[in-house]
Amino acid sequence: MKILVTGGAGFIGSHVVELLIKNGHETVVVDNLSSGKKDAVPSQVQMIEMDINSQKLEEVFAREKPDVVIHLAAQVDVATSILYPSHDAEQNILGTIRLLNYCQKHHVQKIIFSSTCAVYGETADCSIKESFAMKPLSFYGLSKYTSERYIQLFQRLNQVPFTILRYANVYGPRQTSLGEGGVISTFFRKILNGEAPFIYGNGEQTRDFVYVKDVALANVLALTKGTNGIFNIGCNTKTSVNELLTMMTSLMAVHMTPIIRPAREGDIQHSRLDNTKAATVLGWQPSYELSVGLSDTLNYYKGVFRNGSI
Repeated sequence: MKILVTGGAGFIGSHVVELLIKNGHETVVVDNLSSGKKDAVPSQVQMIEMDINSQKLEEVFAREKPDVVIHLAAQVDVATSILYPSHDAEQNILGTIRLLNYCQKHHVQKIIFSSTCAVYGETADCSIKESFAMKPLSFYGLSKYTSERYIQLFQRLNQVPFTILRYANVYGPRQTSLGEGGVISTFFRKILNGEAPFIYGNGEQTRDFVYVKDVALANVLALTKGTNGIFNIGCNTKTSVNELLTMMTSLMAVHMTPIIRPAREGDIQHSRLDNTKAATVLGWQPSYELSVGLSDTLNYYKGVFRNGSI
């Protein structure tokens, strides 16, 4: 297949592109490089520097004729969405609508959309199913959920097939400090620089951390499975921020006393995704336990740190 990946130079996108290439798919990347890095894209992949809201994007569709679009380009920071909701909506909602229009016009077989556990908002300390009510606490969560609704209605009215993947807190090599899983990247950067990390609130808030290579696999499986379905992509395990910091400092054989800051607006207390549907329909299961993923991620950041660019 020929796959167009928006945001393919970014943290998750670059891992998706690598796996697509490994599986023999012709791949084209569109990324505005606002957070992505050109050198994260494999050399054999065509990299087009462009924002998804650019009017020139349709020329890319007309020229490349992709079979599938994997849509990862987004504004992903909760705090930014609260400070600048119009920017968040422009990138996440309007950008998605423009892609849907091009998918319809140029007969794309499917759009695979990267959504988020933030669409659920605050839930009890339980395993969240796809059928749970949507009550986002941030404009980021709202813009992602709004995009989901546009995607579903586009399928109903314009016959554009989709698969929606709702990620838990993704972490791994190449991650920036932005996004729901950015706490791991931030902690590693702080600790390697000999600085005390920040914990917002009491640190007892829990998250479901899923390794980026597992997320990449979910995207590749969705090329041929899960059409017109919505799937949680998480490990169905919970780890508190305090537990996470203890795991990371133990891994690095250091002791760090965190700096406690007030809880942030829009942050949820508990998030853990039931992945039964993804296992049944997509054949997807997470392969990386948190301890293994953290070790791999630490090795990556040690390499970056040695190069003096962390």
